[in-house]
Amino acid sequence: MCGLTGFINPKSTTNNDAELRQRVHAMTTTIAHRGPDGHSYWVDAQNGVALGHRRLAIIDLSEHGRQPMLSHSGQYVLSYNGEIYNFQELRDQLLAKGAGPFHGHSDTEVILEAFAVWGIEKALSKFVGMFALALWDRKNQSLVLARDRLGIKPLYWGHVDNGLFLFGSELKALRVHPNCSPRVNKQALALMMRHGYVPAPYSIYQDIQHLAPGHMLHFDLKQQTAKISCYWNALQVAQDGINSRDNFSLSDAEATDQLEHLLKQAVKCRMISDVPLGAFLSGGIDSSAVVALMQTQSSQPTKTFSIGFAEAGYNEAHHAKEVARHLKTDHTELYVTPDQALDVIPKLAQMYDEPFADASQIPTHLVSQLARQHVTVSLSGDGGDELFAGYNRYLLANNIWSKVNALPSFARKSIAGTIGLLTPHTWNRIGCMLPFTPDLFGDKLHKFKPLLTKPSEESLYLQLISQWHTNEDIVRHTGQIPSALESVDMPTLMDRMQYWDLMTYLPSDILPKVDRASMAVSLEARVPLLDHRVVEFAWSLPQHMKIRGGKSKWLLRQVLDRYVPSSLIDRPKMGFGVPIDTWLKGPLRDWAEDLLDENHLIQEGIFNPALIREKWQQHLKGSQNWQYPLWVVLMFQAWRREWQQDVQPSWQTNFSSQSS
Repeated sequence: MCGLTGFINPKSTTNNDAELRQRVHAMTTTIAHRGPDGHSYWVDAQNGVALGHRRLAIIDLSEHGRQPMLSHSGQYVLSYNGEIYNFQELRDQLLAKGAGPFHGHSDTEVILEAFAVWGIEKALSKFVGMFALALWDRKNQSLVLARDRLGIKPLYWGHVDNGLFLFGSELKALRVHPNCSPRVNKQALALMMRHGYVPAPYSIYQDIQHLAPGHMLHFDLKQQTAKISCYWNALQVAQDGINSRDNFSLSDAEATDQLEHLLKQAVKCRMISDVPLGAFLSGGIDSSAVVALMQTQSSQPTKTFSIGFAEAGYNEAHHAKEVARHLKTDHTELYVTPDQALDVIPKLAQMYDEPFADASQIPTHLVSQLARQHVTVSLSGDGGDELFAGYNRYLLANNIWSKVNALPSFARKSIAGTIGLLTPHTWNRIGCMLPFTPDLFGDKLHKFKPLLTKPSEESLYLQLISQWHTNEDIVRHTGQIPSALESVDMPTLMDRMQYWDLMTYLPSDILPKVDRASMAVSLEARVPLLDHRVVEFAWSLPQHMKIRGGKSKWLLRQVLDRYVPSSLIDRPKMGFGVPIDTWLKGPLRDWAEDLLDENHLIQEGIFNPALIREKWQQHLKGSQNWQYPLWVVLMFQAWRREWQQDVQPSWQTNFSSQSS
């Protein structure tokens, strides 16, 4: 795992080797945490090209793995972040075609020769892995940026004033270039308020984009144009899988065998490492499946890591310990004190240099910090919810939506009115006296209420995933807010929800959360469930293979049952969270009050102060739990204060890009 950055600035009057190296050195220094084992640059002063790289040595620890790396022909220069897990197989194929000789055993050298032999798009289609890369073609004077199929690794780019083209693993690397003065885009901010993150291809900045998963960008230096194309089409994969369901002939046992084979294959290739390796273990289905398949393919006990909290509603460590004991892993756990968790919060704006408000970023960083004391690579179970229908909203879509939609309008309005008669706090108290009611019963009822009066599939999804809603006008003067949801033709609401999550929530929330939290401590996180072959198989599964008997992830559970007793796994789904709601009323109150100060909000002119203050007062009184929408505002305010960013007053773009 590494960090990359660079720029092309052909119109600069100060282009020389020393100047280019100085600037790209400043850019790579900002992402030193992504690669503490080395740094290097490649520059072409004549064309104003500079590529920089920070190295976290995982495969081939020698100088033969050093980047930026030149191809044997000298035509290509590569700066690359990630891992190609099938590089040994590709190396053999390339040798058979007369490529080489190979001087080391790194995957970087294989990537370069693959591009030279097969061409860029065909080579990308052969890669099994996670990556973000920048490839400079010296012969044709063009740059290619590419990002892996699912968006596991980040890659930002911008074409700004005077022809300057910038790119990098994190926004902080772009910001440090002296000719880059980005300003916050209010509509991107509005999307962040809705989702809790900025969905790709947007970034928080005007004129800087986040390259979408499965896409590549071709920048022509002579023409000064950036053309984006898709080399792996997630929509096509999803639709092909759905269309094949009519011919799905595997029995339950055969489907379990097939998924187990694919997962074993995905886990095995991600265990290749020249440095110590382990896994995160929460004790849930996804991480337990990954660890079980690691352990069955390892001659030594797998090193596993989990953290726990004193608050019972947020603690899964005891479940993880039981799974670890059953699988006989080398398990390390840490019970985190509130002070340890709170100490992370001031670091978040620097760590997530784009505003980001998934509060599970805190425990994710803490477990990464714990793992890094023992290993350099850790496997993670992310992706299982999106692929195998693990989120509660899928159960809602599968079981409740059709019933709600069938109710006549007057009945829906009557139920909504009844819910509105009592506050969420009162409903919560009633829920405590009733059997089989979920936690925060009243908050969930009030979140469900708008669905009764606006019964559309997109509004249902947005209601379930949004922190602030479109009718609340939290960001002032935004105009029409673009939608991050692609309109898709799929047979069921659950299919559409899974696709929207695959294209928005997964690559813009879940994966950046893990990437930034792990990279902040120079730990490589690998996600075997997001092997594209597993993704393609998951889309071909009939829905009864995902949800059956009121349980989600049915087929993945069948695989796990072969290794871990279901009694250790079967329990209500628990998010990987922290008690932000109570912290905001206690140890975080002064911090939050400062960021939400009404006078500051009025002077800044970004948000609707009355709306924020109303929710803040209700939260402090305990009449309603507004932890999530308040956390989004707080994370933006903390980020803005850290980076001292101005806010762009209107939606403008200066991209000279074309999409094809």
